[in-house]
Amino acid sequence: MELTIRPMTKDEQLYCYTQSGQIGSQTGNIGYLRADMDSNGLGFFSTWNDFRSDLKTQEFKDEFDAVINELRFGEGEKTFLKNRTALGKYCYSRPEALIKDGRSEFGFRVDTEKYAYLMRLNPNKGEYNLYCYCYQKSWLDRHLKEAERGIRFIDSHYRELFRLQDGGKIRIIWPDGEKEEKRCRYIDSTHLEVGSGPLNIYHICEFAERMEGGKAKIEPVEGLMPKEKQRAHER
Repeated sequence: MELTIRPMTKDEQLYCYTQSGQIGSQTGNIGYLRADMDSNGLGFFSTWNDFRSDLKTQEFKDEFDAVINELRFGEGEKTFLKNRTALGKYCYSRPEALIKDGRSEFGFRVDTEKYAYLMRLNPNKGEYNLYCYCYQKSWLDRHLKEAERGIRFIDSHYRELFRLQDGGKIRIIWPDGEKEEKRCRYIDSTHLEVGSGPLNIYHICEFAERMEGGKAKIEPVEGLMPKEKQRAHER
């Protein structure tokens, strides 16, 4: 079995955390493994959480076991799951993999022919040292490619106001002056997630109508997509 390992891109880093049901289904998220290396840094205590149990085939289970075993017991520097010392050495020698969230977390993508394993690593004692989110590779890559087009924000007449990169943030300003900031996620070309919760998926026109009905204004806070980047993805 051939493994390719590299630091995640910024866009891929969004998917090394638990996703909503909609995004998880679209990206072929099978589930995730969480593990810690015990207080002495030599253990490997893990738990598995299903997301799409229908995708957890015997082929996947056999391969996933082989991937984890290779990263724990194989040869060379790729055995970063051997112990916490090896994990720290691997992460800190690759600062480009640091996830910019104020924590000592590093993101790596491990690929096989059919599956992508997005690994969020934390070398610190007393914390979970590994979160590994498992995906159908072709599903994940297709969604990532589509999400490059950005999240469109329009008015109720379909005039585009601005566009955000996947994971960008908006500010909603209500008539009484109250302000809310919401993280937004790409669903498809006409749907988006706004914030968190089970009822936060909207058609882009529905969201525009709700904002206008409440006399609220929206403005980009983080992740505004430059016009030239928009045009490049519209060709």
